[in-house]
Amino acid sequence: QVQLVESGGGSVQAGGSLRLSCADSGRTFGRYAMAWFRQAPGKEREFVAAISWSGGSTNYADSVKGRFTISRDNANNAVYLQMNSLKPEDTAVYYCAARTYYSANNAPAGFSSWGQGTQVTVSS
Repeated sequence: QVQLVESGGGSVQAGGSLRLSCADSGRTFGRYAMAWFRQAPGKEREFVAAISWSGGSTNYADSVKGRFTISRDNANNAVYLQMNSLKPEDTAVYYCAARTYYSANNAPAGFSSWGQGTQVTVSS
């Protein structure tokens, strides 16, 4: 089981950048595929990006392609989300999530472990 803690959220102006981190305190991090989701007030949680256990495969929501990059460092039990060219519509609580397989189907219900979330606010 993984125990996930996000950090790196904050407030930034449109066009700016933030880097989110998600750390796992367990010893099995490298066995999990990881993903980032986000949830804005009054909206459903939505998929942002995912990465396979090895880091060799990634996929992104269309809304963030070309702006966000997911990566991982298995030696340090961490996954990252580099967010560039931020827009006000990126404002949300961002969550990292884990599961034991990588898939193109990234519905939230398929993920077994979640962090507590970190707030990202982008002002115009």
